[in-house]
Amino acid sequence: MFEREREREREREREREMAMLGSKPNPQIFSSRRPPFVSSRHVAPLSKPSPPPRFLSTPALRLRGRSCAPFSSKIMSSLLSAPPETLQWIAPPPHPTYDLHQVIRLALQEDVGNLGDLTCLATIPSETQAEAQFLAKEDGVVAGIQLANMIFHEVDPSLKVEWVVQDGNLVRKGLLFGTVVGEARSILTAERVVLNFMQRMSGIATATKAMADAARPARILETRKTAPGLRLIDKWAVLIGGGENHRMGLFDMIMIKDNHVAVAGGIKEAIAAVNSYLIENNLDVAVEVETRTLDEVREVLACVTKGTGQVTRVMLDNMVVPLASGDVEVTMLQEAVKLINGKLETEASGNVTLQTVGKIGATGVTFISSGALTHSVRALDISLNVDTDLALAVGKRTSRA
Repeated sequence: MFEREREREREREREREMAMLGSKPNPQIFSSRRPPFVSSRHVAPLSKPSPPPRFLSTPALRLRGRSCAPFSSKIMSSLLSAPPETLQWIAPPPHPTYDLHQVIRLALQEDVGNLGDLTCLATIPSETQAEAQFLAKEDGVVAGIQLANMIFHEVDPSLKVEWVVQDGNLVRKGLLFGTVVGEARSILTAERVVLNFMQRMSGIATATKAMADAARPARILETRKTAPGLRLIDKWAVLIGGGENHRMGLFDMIMIKDNHVAVAGGIKEAIAAVNSYLIENNLDVAVEVETRTLDEVREVLACVTKGTGQVTRVMLDNMVVPLASGDVEVTMLQEAVKLINGKLETEASGNVTLQTVGKIGATGVTFISSGALTHSVRALDISLNVDTDLALAVGKRTSRA
């Protein structure tokens, strides 16, 4: 009787916590304990940890290998034989209010609903153990490994996860690059949520890597054109792919765009208003101004020269003109960069593609921003398979492995 009462109290505690998320808990997945997520660069020990709490903020991982660089089969062989050691991960960008654990919980909750994974409950005995392997079905940059571990530990902290790559590595089609071992129900319940995040993040990282390599010496930025609710995760994938983050949101940078200029009455008026606001509120944040013509660039420079405004970066928007041949004309962009002459950071935007980014980068701009990195992402094809031999055979039959 006392045991039943204690169980009811634990259930009530879980319900109180989940009420904050607007849904009832699924006792098959969620526990009531959850420490806050630490959004900072951290080191995860690769030695076997003590049993972690269900909502582990930085789960212990096991990974074989040292290299962060893209690898060949020769490097792959050395990764497999390397001893476990401490690994430093690429941390997600900081955000004052974003709760990564809540995002994971909601993703799991929308999948299991109020009854759990009915197929697993019907077909798999609770004590059944399984081993599943991650298979790359096309070439790309893998991202989301750290997030995958967090999801697996959220579902079942007893699952053991091993990787032969890390976030930012190149994976080749047909490569088995990770293994998860434990209760079969837990693995299959977590499978789709893990893959949804990993495939999206890897697609972003792959596109970012290609764009960043082609843009040098300019540096690639994403924008705020991210999937609602997934901004930190999308921007994390950009970092993993070798890009840099633009502003996280409306709160961490002032960006005077064309609509602000129109409402304020002009560039000069908008810059003066921003300057007054920063002084009155004792704020020290970066200020960027969007320009569309060379005259607008001159207006910004005049404000900076006269000391009537604090500006750190000029956006040179749509100064890249597409041609019928598929090439681009960058004369206006070059003239703008020459006018600014290193006094301020410069950011080119508009008509940025993998084919045009090299020519844009050669103009001398500091940054090139591309919304397509996150708003038009194509997911990288990755699967998680218990029967790996059969998955490889089917993959070869369909040219997907």
